[in-house]
Amino acid sequence: MTTETPNRPTYRAFAVIKRAGNDKGNWTEIGAAWRHKDGKGFALKLDLLPVSPDTEIVLREPMTDGAAQ
Repeated sequence: MTTETPNRPTYRAFAVIKRAGNDKGNWTEIGAAWRHKDGKGFALKLDLLPVSPDTEIVLREPMTDGAAQ
């Protein structure tokens, strides 16, 4: 695969903190990911690092209409 990497990220990175009584968790955007030119991986840039053991990092495709995740 020899496509160029776009300037816009392929995915947005979120820290999702799971708490009792909150099924969806609290989502905080912490960075972004770009697909490698060869299509076999990603470059991940994080602005923040979660420290809680109850937090998972989730990658989601960017929303095009400005809607919330």
